[in-house]
This record gives sequence, C-alpha cells and structure tokens, in this order.
Amino acid sequence: MAGPDLPASPRWVKLLDQDRCIGCHACTTACKSENEVPVGVTRTYVKSVDVGVFPQARRVFQVTRCNQCEDAPCVAACPTQAMFRREDGIVDFDKSVCIGCKACMAACPYDAIFINPEDHSAEKCNMCAHRIDMGLEPACVTVCPTEAILVGDLSDPAAPVTRAIERAAVQVRRPEKQTRPGVYYKGAHQVTLDPLAARRPDGGLFAWATQGPPGAPSVVSGHPGRTTSSAAALLSYDVPHQAPWGWRVSLYTWTKSIAAGGFAVPVVLAMAGYLSWGNPAARWAAPVLALAALAVTGALLIADLKHPGRFYLIFTRPHWRSWLVRGSFILGGYGGVITAYLIAALAGGTGPRPVLAGIGLPLAVATACYTAFLFAQAKGRDLWQSPLLAPHLAAAAGLAGAAAILPLLTWLAPGRAVTAAEGVLAVAAGLHVVLAMAEVTLPHPTAHAHLAVTELTRGRRARLFWPGLAAVAVAVAAPWIGVTAAGFALAGLLAHEHAYIQAAQSVPLA
Repeated sequence: MAGPDLPASPRWVKLLDQDRCIGCHACTTACKSENEVPVGVTRTYVKSVDVGVFPQARRVFQVTRCNQCEDAPCVAACPTQAMFRREDGIVDFDKSVCIGCKACMAACPYDAIFINPEDHSAEKCNMCAHRIDMGLEPACVTVCPTEAILVGDLSDPAAPVTRAIERAAVQVRRPEKQTRPGVYYKGAHQVTLDPLAARRPDGGLFAWATQGPPGAPSVVSGHPGRTTSSAAALLSYDVPHQAPWGWRVSLYTWTKSIAAGGFAVPVVLAMAGYLSWGNPAARWAAPVLALAALAVTGALLIADLKHPGRFYLIFTRPHWRSWLVRGSFILGGYGGVITAYLIAALAGGTGPRPVLAGIGLPLAVATACYTAFLFAQAKGRDLWQSPLLAPHLAAAAGLAGAAAILPLLTWLAPGRAVTAAEGVLAVAAGLHVVLAMAEVTLPHPTAHAHLAVTELTRGRRARLFWPGLAAVAVAVAAPWIGVTAAGFALAGLLAHEHAYIQAAQSVPLA
C-alpha cells in the first residue's frame, strides 16, 4: 500500500519489519518486564506460521499487539473513558477508572486487549507511553536484536519511521474495519495478518502460550482444515484469547427482554381494550414483573464487571459515545417510569397511569433494542453487525413479555386478555423463528460472519440453537395450547440468546 498522507498533528506510529524479525520473542519479554505484565497474559507476542510444503517450507512471523487506531473502537465503547486517545495519537488507558466491563475487549477487531488477572483492569500495548514522555523508546524497540521495530512521529517527515513507511510497501491489519491503524507491517506474509488464513493443527496440538484462567472460554487463530493461502499454511505458535462476554451477558439479554415486554405487552392490551386499567394484571402485576426482571438485569450487569464497586462511574463520568452508558441511562429512565406507574397504581384509581404507560412504551422498546447498538460497537464481531438484530430484539421482548405475563393473566384476567396475549405470543414466536432463520441463511458478507454462523448452526452452539428454535416454534401454537406455550417460549429464547452471543465470539480476531 502507498504511504499515508502525513498528519497535521503529532501521530506516533510503529513499523514492524517482518523481513527482519527472527521470532526471538525479545519484544514480548521486554514488554513484560517493563510494564510488569503478569504471567499468562501479554501486551505483545510473536505469532508464527509454517508456510509451504517440505522441503520448500519456511516459518514466517508476525508481531501482534494493539494497533493504535486513529478511530479506536475501544475508545468509543469504553463507558468511563478509561480507554482514551492522547493528543499524540497513542491509545492509552487509565486503570483507576476502569470498571472491567470488557466492552473494549469486545470492540477491538484485533483482540489486543485483556483483563489483567492481578488488578482486574483492562490493559494493552500503549507504546510504553511513559517512556516516550521521557524521550525514550519503547522497551520492545530497545531490545530488538535486528532493529525490526521502528517508532516515531508520522507528522515528522524526517523521522526514520516516516521515511520507511513512505518508501516501503507496507500493510495494516484488517483495513476493512476502517479503524485507520497506527501499526504498519513491512514484509508480513498474508497468512499471519489474516487470523483465518492458516490451518490450525489437528486437535489444536501445537506450541501455544497459556492465557487466561484455567477453563476459561478461549479462541485461537486459524481454522481447522481451512486455509485461504495458495500454499500450505500451518499455525505453529499463537496464544488463545478469552471471549470477553460469558453466560451473564446471555442471561442479561433474556431478563432484559422480560423487563421490556413484561410491561409493554399488558399495557398495549389495556390500550387496545382487551384489559381493564383497573384489573390487577394492569395495575400491579405488569409493573412488578417488569421491575423484578429489570432488577435482575442490573444485578447481572454489575456482577459481570471486574470492578463491580465502580459501577457508579457509568453515571458520574459517562462517555456518551458508549452504548453501555446510553443503555444504562435508558434502563434507569425506564425503571423510573415503571416505578412511578406502580406508585400511581398503589395510590388507587386510574389517574396518570395511561399517560405514564405512553411514556414507558418507547422506553420499553429502547430497553429491548439498545443492545443491538451496543453489540454493533464490537467491530470485530461480524455476526453482531446484522441490521436484523434490532428488530429481532424487539420481537424477543414481545415474545418474552407475552410468555411471562400469560400465567398472570390466566390467574388475574381470564377471558379476552388471555386470548389476546396468546395471540401476541404466537405472532412474536413466529417473528423470532423467521428472523433467526434469516440471520443464518441470508448471505454473509465476510468470512468471520460465515464462520460464526457455522459455529451457531453446525458447531458447538448448535446443540442450544436448534432446540431453542424448536422450543420457540412450539409457542406459535399458543392459541391452542395456552399457558403451556409460555415455558417453551422462555426456555427457547434463553437457549437462543446464549448460543448467538457465544457463537459471535468464537471466531479468532488475531
């Protein structure tokens, strides 16, 4: 690629000359020593791939680290600005305000961020910013025996790194993500730059480093039996990367759907005349159900933080580009309206409840759908970039809300309200099945999305995805099987949420 235009303001960048790299890992050990990186995690490492067929075979290397993006997804996703971009272009971090939400990990298309197991905060390569501020070079630069690493200010035309980038054919990793990386590669083989290009050894038996706690879900570069290279390419050294979001996030999407639909569905039935505002189902059952599910949702979000005691920083120092912040305020506003509705109901009479319900409905939709935008900030997870995700979450809220309220309606408001709720459940279940099938059958523009769908439909997650879809399909018969459909709908939706979220995180990014 041609050299970039020189920026008007300082822009510290790094050039990794893979023609010179000998794979000695001196940069890795120097980084660990300088930055006190614990055993088991790395800010930088050297991936190696064996290319060719014996006897014409060779080993190629790629130094893997944070790409110092000009448009850094981790900075946009961080709710407390713990990840930030300095004026000189270095993407740095402040551990004192990190809440450990792992949004930065999910957002990074390069899998360059990890949670430090000792202080439970997010960190990554920051070019040894403390050394640069003192006029020194990063630790990796000083120890490289072949001078394969250059750093400098790209805005300075006289800087060696600028001259090298301008004169040489250089590449960046994953340019399609449009993050405008500040790490350039010279002489890197494509099978090292593309995490899917090299074949993973059968059974995953190769020289890899250990990363993350024992038993933690992890992903390794390469793909069994698959290579996009014209020559044979076999991954020979890599580190596994932990999937940032686990079962708590899957459960949170499920409880959030119940919270959104558990209030919206009975309120819509009341507005449509199928349920009296004075009926206990509309008066107290709906807001109590929604508030209980909302409380569990909040508890799950806080429990998933590595620093749960700092969750208040989302509200005291919010970063408004982050959908985690926007979603937290949506949840808070929605909870406030439902609480006001419940107080009005306990005060007696209809009073302001229809007005509060009118305010609460759009907030319920926002509560259901904002996660689509939160997931979309995870630029490396191509399955989550689907335009169908927001309407699918809205359908899931209708499904969960109708299923959760149906037993209460059967008890408190038998008759027309139950029939209407069964109809809503059947329609929402049908929409869920159609949208889920559309997400896995429509053409996928990237190999990453295609592999995530393969994991969802034929891989480890298939044992949850297909039974979950079948269970929701049973709920389409709600008008005929009644309240029995509620259990199938809720169980099927939970299975789908977990399979979908974990499948998207199964594809290697580094």
